[in-house]
Amino acid sequence: MTASRERATPVSAPEFDPTTATIVAVTFNRSHLLARLLESIERMDPQPGRVVVIDNASSDDTTEVVAGFRDTMGPELVYRRLEENTGGSGGFSEGMRTAYELGSEWIWLMDDDVEVLPDGLAAMGRWTPRFQSIQGRRYDYDGSEFYWQYRVSTSLGIPIPFAPADFDDSGYREMNSGCFEGMFIHRDLVAKLGLPDPRFFIYWDDTVYGYLASLHTPCAIVNEFVLQRTREIKQWDMGTRHLNASSDMYRYYIMRNRGIMRHYYAAHGDYRPVRFAIGTAATFAKELIRLGFVERKVTGTGWRNLWRGMRDGLRISRDTSFAIMPPLEAADHDARG
Repeated sequence: MTASRERATPVSAPEFDPTTATIVAVTFNRSHLLARLLESIERMDPQPGRVVVIDNASSDDTTEVVAGFRDTMGPELVYRRLEENTGGSGGFSEGMRTAYELGSEWIWLMDDDVEVLPDGLAAMGRWTPRFQSIQGRRYDYDGSEFYWQYRVSTSLGIPIPFAPADFDDSGYREMNSGCFEGMFIHRDLVAKLGLPDPRFFIYWDDTVYGYLASLHTPCAIVNEFVLQRTREIKQWDMGTRHLNASSDMYRYYIMRNRGIMRHYYAAHGDYRPVRFAIGTAATFAKELIRLGFVERKVTGTGWRNLWRGMRDGLRISRDTSFAIMPPLEAADHDARG
């Protein structure tokens, strides 16, 4: 069924209560980074009501590290260790489900390789009367301002690299994408969208989730720095924009998950076969540029993983039994009586 194009306009909402917010962090074999994140949460003022840690079946000392914070953290610390590695997509889906079932009004998603700035929650809370899906800004590892491509060409299914990086006096720009490294979202919107789709494993999951959110309500990236990356990543510096190094796993899923994305666009009346194919070709070309200019790899398995991902993505796109994630509205209504 095609979603309505008549979105709600921002309306006045009750004053933000930080105790109704839950931070969800997804981690995998990076206990040292997770510890830095949890330490930064301890320094926050105000602090969230809960912190949920989703462990993607780590084989390091993540369980012990989390246990070490139980007596010192002010917020209630909830730890879920999954039986297998479900990727970032599965981790965020489980984290969203856990926070939602705990009754959280606001859910703040992030990876384990960031720190939260001390006033981060207060900064995000200032925008809650106006928006239900909010993205704050982030400093990169070296302290520079990170630029996130917050606009997506729906017909092509790719980010728009020349979307303005600056902000006007309003302090925000409307977005139609999402990033799980910092997405701040209200439970009412989650109820309408359903959980993030774990079948992505990694890549495009947050882009699609942000796209879905923008069909229901105005969503915004705001001029508030609330996170800082704590892990250095090799990148090609192009001024305001950067192109990060990747991996063969990412290259595979970048192409493979185009097949899943196609189903979501089709379900909401936004699938344009020719333009989407052009977007897929552009994605392939971008990854070749990443291989050559960032990773300096002209031979090896990189390009083969791109081809393999594109082949499997085509198979998924032709799967007539594929169903997108259902909404949670019915379950939320039953829980509230």
